[in-house]
Amino acid sequence: MKIALLGYGKMGQIIEKFALERGHEIVLKIFIDNQDELTRQNLKAADVAIDFSTPDSVLNNIYTCFDANVPIVVGTTGWYGKLQEVKNECNNSNNTLLYGSNFSIGVNLFFKLNQTLAKLMNSYPAYEVQVEEIHHTQKLDAPSGTAITIAEGIVDNLDRKTEWLNEVVGTNVEMFPKADQLLIESHRIENIPGTHTVIYSSEVDEIEIKHTAHSRAGFALGAVVAAEWLENKKGFFSITDIFE
Repeated sequence: MKIALLGYGKMGQIIEKFALERGHEIVLKIFIDNQDELTRQNLKAADVAIDFSTPDSVLNNIYTCFDANVPIVVGTTGWYGKLQEVKNECNNSNNTLLYGSNFSIGVNLFFKLNQTLAKLMNSYPAYEVQVEEIHHTQKLDAPSGTAITIAEGIVDNLDRKTEWLNEVVGTNVEMFPKADQLLIESHRIENIPGTHTVIYSSEVDEIEIKHTAHSRAGFALGAVVAAEWLENKKGFFSITDIFE
């Protein structure tokens, strides 16, 4: 495939490596200094675009791809408040988009495990639950998209939780969740690719499930695999569709 990379930071460069190893060609690279090159005409050279940009630029990137009728894989998070609007536009214009908060195979297995554990915990009200996430200091959004997916997996399956709220540790804004609220604690520490933990605590013991990324490689490879999966497809997809 001919691939356009929208965002050419650390993730974009690792994606390029995997794409080339798998026989693909990079025909366009958009980074902070050449935003003006993201045009309908330039995108027409690509079979698919992969976006790991920023929350500020991702919506413009998506709509430019729609205008050029180029399928797009979106790994950027921080825009999910506009998810339904983007889905409607994608379907109405007969375009193709696949998004995910995390493209790692291990994380997607973790999502399934999290949902199963939350269902089991409906029978054990003595356990309080919270989510913790740790990312590198360059991570622009908090909580991470992965942490939100984990939290929603709990809220959707654990009857005693109806919504989540976020506390960014170190900002001097402390959150005090109500009984029906799920706390996500966000930590920003140098050189941490991503660690996510779900903790169930009672007076007598504690249960933890944790996913620790050793590098960004798993996310990057998953994005290339997602782009391959999109070939000859139309519509609005989530990374979970690949793992079903």
